Amino acid sequence: MDATAPRLAAMPPAAKALAARPPRLLLLTSAYFLLGELAAACRRAGVPHLLLDLAAREMDAARFVALIREAKAGFRPDAIVTVNHLGVDREGLLYALAGELRLPIVSWFVDNPEFILPLYPPPDPDNTLVLTWDADSLDAVRGFGFRHVFWLPLGVDTERFRPGVAGRPEWRARVSFVGNSMLRKTATRLAAARAAPALLEAFVPLARGFGAWGGRSVREFVAAARPELLPELDGLGAVRRTAFETALVWRSTLEYRLSCVLAMEPHEPLVAGDPGWSELLAGRPFRLIRELNYYDDLPGFYPLSEVNFNCTSLQMKGAVNQRVFDVPAAGAFLLTDRRAQVERLFEPGREIMLYDGPEDAAEQLARCLGDADLRRRVAAAGRARALAEHGYERRLLSLLGAMEQAFPQLGGGA
Repeated sequence: MDATAPRLAAMPPAAKALAARPPRLLLLTSAYFLLGELAAACRRAGVPHLLLDLAAREMDAARFVALIREAKAGFRPDAIVTVNHLGVDREGLLYALAGELRLPIVSWFVDNPEFILPLYPPPDPDNTLVLTWDADSLDAVRGFGFRHVFWLPLGVDTERFRPGVAGRPEWRARVSFVGNSMLRKTATRLAAARAAPALLEAFVPLARGFGAWGGRSVREFVAAARPELLPELDGLGAVRRTAFETALVWRSTLEYRLSCVLAMEPHEPLVAGDPGWSELLAGRPFRLIRELNYYDDLPGFYPLSEVNFNCTSLQMKGAVNQRVFDVPAAGAFLLTDRRAQVERLFEPGREIMLYDGPEDAAEQLARCLGDADLRRRVAAAGRARALAEHGYERRLLSLLGAMEQAFPQLGGGA
């Protein structure tokens, strides 16, 4: 077996020394949902932290440096924690400043790092720790020059997602799906790519082929499926190539997601999402409602569906998305598409129900809708597993465990 195979794709153990005397964490945020959850987990676990709001994303470099220096002097953090490299600038300013201040940077990726990291300069490998929600992306992250890399899947705020949260009567449904159609997202990224006519002509067939392909890398797929297009792809440069690759994955997700969602059609389906669904599902008997707010709506939405139907973005062919944790924590029932990493998180058939692609979705959905006892058992077992292993307090301890391995000098904290 290859040295980078699944044995390394394990969550880091919970911290020992750092949990006893936790480090002081500077959390960089800009309204990204996960930073609020980490801050709440820090409060509950007694980890000293400061949430530094970078809402003005285009702030002057001098002001940014001043904010970090002020936080260092006043709060005395031991490390900087961010999500998806938020706050890590494309000029390398934060890398240099963190090295000067002896502040390790911890970046937790919950979107595809291969769409983000090409836009940044090479890291300081000794001072940077990357956590990725997708175990399949570990090697790719290392390929960008990172030395300290660990798998850390998504989790759930078990105080927010719990049974008994009130929802609206119009949300009640036999089966529902919450998610983006990817229609507008695809168009936006494709426009940003400004790709040559040959790439644009091949775009839709490539997207369909990528969905069925076993690999993750768009470039490797193009090299295998249409090698004559590789010079055109590489010629776009890092920023436009990343835009094209992202657009292709979004279009592939659109094709896949639509084919799965159509399995809901015979069962009075409800879809909550962006306006793109009105175009994709025009003339079909779907009830469509607006996009729901993650914090205000979804905790009360999930328990009102007999079956919460989920189909994962193809940016993560092996990982699971946020709904796989939130729905069970809310005490609701989930039917989701099979992903390789799900079996490390929940037990299929007992704590979660799976379907194998669009062809199997209709059969599994009919089975689950026809068995209320199955839904009750699985929802209860799934919630118990989410409470025991997938709360953000547990993820925080794993994050500290990764820090303990990557930066032993932190020792007992400050």
